[in-house]
Amino acid sequence: MKLLYNIEDIALIHPEKLAFISTNKEISYGDLWNQSERFAGFFHGLKLKNASPILVYGHMEPEMLIAFLGSVKAGHPYIPVDTSIPLERIIKILESSKAELLVNLSGSPLPIDQESIRIISLEEIESFHFNGKTSPDNWVRDDENFYIIYTSGSTGNPKGVQISASNLQSFTDWMRKDFPINNGLRFLNQAPFSFDLSVMDLYPALASGGTLFAITKEMIAKPKILFEELKKSNVQVWTSTPSFVQMCLMDPSFNEGLLPELRVFLFCGEILPAIISRQLKERFPKAAVYNTYGPTEATVAVTSVEVTEEILERYPALPVGQPKSDTRLLLLDENGTEVLEGEKGEIVIVGPSVSKGYLGLPEINEKAFYSQDGQMAYRTGDAGYMENGLLFYKGRMDFQIKLHGYRMELEEIEHQIAKSQYVKAAVVIPVTQNEKIEYLMAAIVPAEHSFEKEFQLTATIKKELSEVLPAYMIPRKFTYRDALPMTANGKVDRKLIREKVLL
Repeated sequence: MKLLYNIEDIALIHPEKLAFISTNKEISYGDLWNQSERFAGFFHGLKLKNASPILVYGHMEPEMLIAFLGSVKAGHPYIPVDTSIPLERIIKILESSKAELLVNLSGSPLPIDQESIRIISLEEIESFHFNGKTSPDNWVRDDENFYIIYTSGSTGNPKGVQISASNLQSFTDWMRKDFPINNGLRFLNQAPFSFDLSVMDLYPALASGGTLFAITKEMIAKPKILFEELKKSNVQVWTSTPSFVQMCLMDPSFNEGLLPELRVFLFCGEILPAIISRQLKERFPKAAVYNTYGPTEATVAVTSVEVTEEILERYPALPVGQPKSDTRLLLLDENGTEVLEGEKGEIVIVGPSVSKGYLGLPEINEKAFYSQDGQMAYRTGDAGYMENGLLFYKGRMDFQIKLHGYRMELEEIEHQIAKSQYVKAAVVIPVTQNEKIEYLMAAIVPAEHSFEKEFQLTATIKKELSEVLPAYMIPRKFTYRDALPMTANGKVDRKLIREKVLL
């Protein structure tokens, strides 16, 4: 596989170059490659079933990367599982994947009692003496699974998205070709490895001789420590969700003075509001801002656009860009017919980075994946439209709700609220009683204002909304917070907001 050969070349030519920096830990390319050989030899000696996945459990340690590379060198895909994931969900992942091996890198015991799974620690692998070299003939290649990432399922059971070596190669080649991220730059690694946004920095960095600087959950929980770490990071390529950078922007010190080397912002995973792009361009005038779009099932992202001043002036709601050169986008109506330019349809992705499907779920795969002109195609369930060759994301098809007979999109309401001068951030939550949506609630981080009472602020925001939205789309209840809680993946935690307000 070309990606692995790229990493090997860097390890041979620049063995001392740092590949990964985390809290009190770092690893060079030479050590990363050599230690992953030991892991691969250890895994190979266990005589696991052919292509049986290896679950790797930990959080932002360099050993996670070693285990990932060791797994694929031994011919096995890996399943990244962060320490923030609840035990019950880990057990479901084990049952779904039928994994025989769990590598526990957390330093803490995992109370899992299953005869079918073997749990090993870092110490066990490090005591294994292996001075050989794995044969590239054993490496994961072509259509074989490179990694499996578990996403949320509508049934409450996680679904394992299979990403092959070819899928990942297509994505990595695109990133290196279409973005200014080559020549050994330093990348921010904010997303935990169990979230596929992490792949946007992980493999483009390793393939180009870059260095990953990890932001741990402990740093995110303590902004003072986070900013201290950012200041000494010398990060040049920033990858995160819009929510994470929005949190950083709330501190006025988040600017070019803090990160003087920063040259590229890459966003994926959520809608990127224009206001965030404007703030970034003001505070980091030398940096380019890129908006991207793509589901886990198509290997992180498949479209991109640089958010220029021209784009900001022309489009109040930002486009997510053009598809990568080896990928086609179809926009289909409910009958499966392509819609005209400017009309909304379901986004279908066709190309070499589209997954072969969910692990062990043939019935779901039949609904979501199919072959189109000899290539894999994925029905995203996302709505969008094309304008001037650019894709515009319009939210989830299933994120539309019906309230008192009216169909509406929550993201449209959030977009209008966020435009208010009195709002820093906002999320709209449907409040359900007896399985029926009764009303909408807006959770808001307010901007500076002179109102003495919250009801005055609410009345003003509602008045603004009445000028752009029909009355039935204006939230009934408004609640104000210093910050919006986020999930471990860096997205707004809508479930937690609902629970806190309704308690």
